[in-house]
Amino acid sequence: MTASTDYLVRRLRLRHLELLVALADAGTMRAAATRLHLSQPALSKMLGEVEAGFGARLFERSPQGLAANALGQAAVYRARVIFGELSRGQEEVEALRTGATGVLRPGTLSVTASVPRAIARLRRQHPGARVQVQEGRVRDMVQRLLDGELDGVFGAITPELLTSELLPLLRPELLLEDELCVLCAQDHPMARKRRLAWADLQRSDWVAPPKDTLVRQALMTAFLNGRLEPPVPSIEVLSSVTIGAVLRLDASLVGAVRAEHAQDEVARGGLRRLAVGPAIPLPSLGFYTRRSAGPPAPLVSAFATALRRFGARPQ
Repeated sequence: MTASTDYLVRRLRLRHLELLVALADAGTMRAAATRLHLSQPALSKMLGEVEAGFGARLFERSPQGLAANALGQAAVYRARVIFGELSRGQEEVEALRTGATGVLRPGTLSVTASVPRAIARLRRQHPGARVQVQEGRVRDMVQRLLDGELDGVFGAITPELLTSELLPLLRPELLLEDELCVLCAQDHPMARKRRLAWADLQRSDWVAPPKDTLVRQALMTAFLNGRLEPPVPSIEVLSSVTIGAVLRLDASLVGAVRAEHAQDEVARGGLRRLAVGPAIPLPSLGFYTRRSAGPPAPLVSAFATALRRFGARPQ
């Protein structure tokens, strides 16, 4: 431990770190003081102590309030991670106290075939493990990972993330390739076709995710590559579970999903995957963890190993 780090450990308290987060979130001294139930003079004194500990100004003052500079953003980020780790520690101690062997908090796509298999394998190896799955958009899950709220994220390894300033903070591992898939009900007129071109589906009634999703953009690319006007979906919905439900209820529709989702929906029954070409790739799926000085927790490593096993299989 360096002398400067020793000063931080001995002189600063969690309350100082809480102050950093409050100032970053609130943007003004008054709002942060209200949030922390402190007077503004007391808050100013604490901020001075924090900045003295780091040996640098962390916030820039202006008539509009306070904004963390580059140094402050780094300090605030680490403060959030510390609070996330404390929360995780509290959950793990409580879980161990009540008989569990540990807690795993993965983030994932809303529907995936690989994650349930990996969880089942993990539970066979660690019967007492508790798994708290969080679902949502990958970019949101990654931010929660960096804030210490999650242990890892299974999702698309997108160009956006690979070129993001967040990449140095992440450890992405590619697990499986993915592609655009088209589903329909088993009694849809196209269901028995052995081979289709995208032009054959141009006039179909589509159910698809919104324009800002990778799947919808891949669907548009499929038609544009053939110099065709992309269809406007009759139904637009983010959840692939809802897409599957609508397709089962309305045999006139075809739906766009990723291969990982198609596998799960077809297994539920009532749907068929159409053989449409040429294939349109989607960003590969992988497992993100946070870069840190120490190795991942045992449950995180075991979960990553289980994902590798299923991710390596042809889908």
